[in-house]
This record gives sequence, C-alpha cells and structure tokens, in this order.
Amino acid sequence: MAAVAYAAAVPYRIDVDQPPGDALDRLVDLGALDVDQAGNRLAAILPDGVPPDVAARVLGVDRVAVSAATSRDAGSVWRLGPRAVTVGGLSIAPEGAEAPAGALRLLDADAFGTGLHPTTALTLAALADAVAMAPGGPMLDVGTGSGILALAALRLGASEATGLDVDPAALDVAAGNARLNGVSDRLRLVHGGPDAVDGAWPLVAANVLAAPLIEMAPVLVRRVARRGRLVLSGIPHALDGDVRRAYQHLGMHHRHTDRRAGWVAVVLDASW
Repeated sequence: MAAVAYAAAVPYRIDVDQPPGDALDRLVDLGALDVDQAGNRLAAILPDGVPPDVAARVLGVDRVAVSAATSRDAGSVWRLGPRAVTVGGLSIAPEGAEAPAGALRLLDADAFGTGLHPTTALTLAALADAVAMAPGGPMLDVGTGSGILALAALRLGASEATGLDVDPAALDVAAGNARLNGVSDRLRLVHGGPDAVDGAWPLVAANVLAAPLIEMAPVLVRRVARRGRLVLSGIPHALDGDVRRAYQHLGMHHRHTDRRAGWVAVVLDASW
C-alpha cells in the first residue's frame, strides 16, 4: 500500500509488513484504537497524537504505510472492519461476523458502545473483575447506549441488569441487542438518568463524560448498595482527580484507576 499524507486531528490507519513479534503490545502502549494481525501483515488505527514516524520507530521498521481510517459511532470509535474483539475475557462481535461460540452480538447501529473505544474496554475489564468477585447479583448501567455493558454483565454472570439512557433511540438499539442475545427478559431499560429509578444495586457502571459524572454524583452514589461497587469511565486522564474527588467526598472509597490511550476508568467501593 502506498503511503499517503498524514492528516492531523483524526485517527489514521497504518499497515506494516513483517511486524515484530510483540507488535501488539508496542501498539497498545502507543494507544492504538484497533489492531489486526494476520500472518506477516499488521494493520492498526492510531490516534492523531502519534505521528507515523514515531509508530515506525516504536515498531522497529523503516516506514509504515498510512491511509485514512474508518470512523464508527459518529467518529468516537475507529475500527479496521466489522469483526470480533475480545475485551475483559468476553468476545464481542457484530451480527453476522465470524466469532467464537458464545460471543456477545451487537447490531450495526449508531448507539455508542462497540467494545472498541478505550472507555468501553476499560469499563468491560472492570466489570469482569467485579462480577467474578461477586457473581449472581443485579447490575445498573447508567448511559447504556447500545447496552453493551449491561449485556456483558449478564453474559459474565450478573442475574439481571437495568439500563438507563436519556436517548430513546439508544434504548431501542439496546432492546434490539438484548433480543439478539436472548436476554430481553433479564434486561430492563428505562428512559432517563439515575434519578429515573429507585433502589440500589451492588454493581453500578456509568460510562458517560466527566462533567455529567460530577453533576450526577449525589444521586448516582445513592444507587450503590451497601458494600457495592461503582465503575466510572468516559473520563479524560486530566480530569481523573476531579471525578474521583467528587465521589470520595460523598463517601466512596477509591479502589483503583485504570488507564488506556488517554482515558481512565475509576473503580470505587461503598464505604457503607
């Protein structure tokens, strides 16, 4: 593939022949948004903050071929093609794509949540840990989008899930994904934010944006049950402390923060 001019401000694709054996690890460290390797060829989507010459140097090659990337989710997700990905030990695949048995299937829709965005991947990994520690309980997903987090929690061992979203179109997509995966009877969908429901859950996830997370902190904390866990994502690295302090001020105990490609997921436990 011939190299093309590097376009700033948007992610871009690179193709590499004869990549090193640890190319995937090197690209993940660079913040790659998607990587696919087949035999002696590798393709990846890199963020605009990583120039192609830096990628070539990190990979130990003379040059990388550069081309335009394909956007997904209105530009928030960039991908190489519709295929299965594995995040948090769970295989996630578009409807009809080749995937391992038991993969979580998603409709091709505009609702946010495909498993490829760093914030989704971070949240899925945190959910996998939480469900493994306390399987069989219900889960609340605030800002459910495609429903991917709620559906993943169900697949990982949660008994039931409730998904909230202020966008009716997103709720329609989440309902379709629940039907596609045969779990409509275990996923309750509600229009609104955390103030649209009553009660508390042992596991709560909210992958939205930093400002809404801070604004909704008082009501979101009330949705966390005694000894419950809260997973927050959609947070740029620079705002990690602001979000964390908003919840610690309300009695949440900071367990750990995970980072990927400039984004973070904050995991907190109830102090009650």
